[in-house]
Amino acid sequence: MTAVLAIDQGTSGTKALVVDDDEGTVAVAEETVRPTYLTGGGVEQNPYELLDSVLGAGRRALSAAGRPVAGVALANQGETVLAWDPATGRPLTPAIVWQDRRAETICRELADDAQDIARRTGLVLDPYFSAPKMAWLRRNLTRDGVVTTTDTWLVHHLTGEFVTDAATASRSLIMDLDTAAWDPELADLFGLGAERLPRIAACDEIVGTTRAFGRETPVAGLVVDQQAALVAEGCLEQGTAKCTYGTGAFLLANTGLNPVRSSAGLTTSVAWQAAGQTPYCVDGQVYTAASAVRWLQDLGLLHSASDLDRSAAADSEGVLCVPALAGLAAPWWDPEATASFTGMTLATRREHLVLAVLQGIAAQVAELGARVAHDLGRPLTRLRADGGLTRSIALMQAQADIAQIPVDVYPHAHATALGAAALARCALDPTLGLKEAVGDWQPAAVHEPRWSKDRAEEFRARWAEAAAARVTEGAHS
Repeated sequence: MTAVLAIDQGTSGTKALVVDDDEGTVAVAEETVRPTYLTGGGVEQNPYELLDSVLGAGRRALSAAGRPVAGVALANQGETVLAWDPATGRPLTPAIVWQDRRAETICRELADDAQDIARRTGLVLDPYFSAPKMAWLRRNLTRDGVVTTTDTWLVHHLTGEFVTDAATASRSLIMDLDTAAWDPELADLFGLGAERLPRIAACDEIVGTTRAFGRETPVAGLVVDQQAALVAEGCLEQGTAKCTYGTGAFLLANTGLNPVRSSAGLTTSVAWQAAGQTPYCVDGQVYTAASAVRWLQDLGLLHSASDLDRSAAADSEGVLCVPALAGLAAPWWDPEATASFTGMTLATRREHLVLAVLQGIAAQVAELGARVAHDLGRPLTRLRADGGLTRSIALMQAQADIAQIPVDVYPHAHATALGAAALARCALDPTLGLKEAVGDWQPAAVHEPRWSKDRAEEFRARWAEAAAARVTEGAHS
């Protein structure tokens, strides 16, 4: 058997692929999951909905493929957490999603320790990461059971094991970046010192077996979603970078075996653990990408995401948007920042607003690319791109224009699942190298910059000024 069932459990849906070494992707199934957005910055999911989506999508993909698989791989959301009973597997709380901002009070309390936390973990002290949400959950919801990221809970239901992977653990704020091990002092700092934490496994490790999809099958290829996409897009060498345009936008660049601490406001994580090595990546986040597009739909400015290119103007006519609808992440790290449109006149139409939102997303990614270049010591020469929003030519062209580098669009819609599948294949066949498991790919489209360098610099300066105004307002609100 050469096929692998690869499952990508994401924020707004779960995708399951059956990937064959010889034939490629032979089946795809998807299940929608719906986060609940609460007042006060809360974002929650029903854990059973997540589990049902994993089982449902996986079983439908296997049925469509009509063949057995040699392994099951699982990519996860990264920083979404819940409390659950390890004896029964029953969830004790909702899943607190990575977008949830209610742990901001925890972070403010630890502000004096922020520099030390960054030195140890490579991360910024922010509610985006796991430990603040775990601490908030313990204070406000329950002291019972265990509190983990969702991957541990899902894998427990599949295999009975209590594990997470090194890449996911590195997104917690309680893992030592250099050793890729839990740091007891950091756990104490967050009030989590007494917690039972899962074993940290390599991404190319078989962690157990499952009968959830029929015959007993090994489970391997555990990895956090963005790092899985980094693998799939072949960013295996130092200096290569990709951006995933999903609910948010996430730019990651491989830094090799050196756990570089960002001096530019970005974060550093384990990229993956495989073949006994631990490469690292530096990354930055845009909190709202597809979610900003959905916001346009909710306002009636856009019929559907598929209408983006028909709905966007050819030129924004001076309208700028800072789409900080859920705050600003790297490098500003201001959860209180709010969104804005500027430069509007009586001649402004909805098509100008649509393009301005797309350019605002691209401007944030371009800023992240500049910060990555600072940390790498050299500029990025290309950007690989994946995710649903890459179908928008308007967005991808805006990205190339504003960042002033070519954008290579990944040809498959499911990079995260394919990256997990490649790591699972390495687990099932230790003689297989990761580069061989990933294989070669050609871009579905290449977007070259059309703007002049001067025009791009002028736009970025104006946009940065607008963004700074939002940060200032957020900091004083």
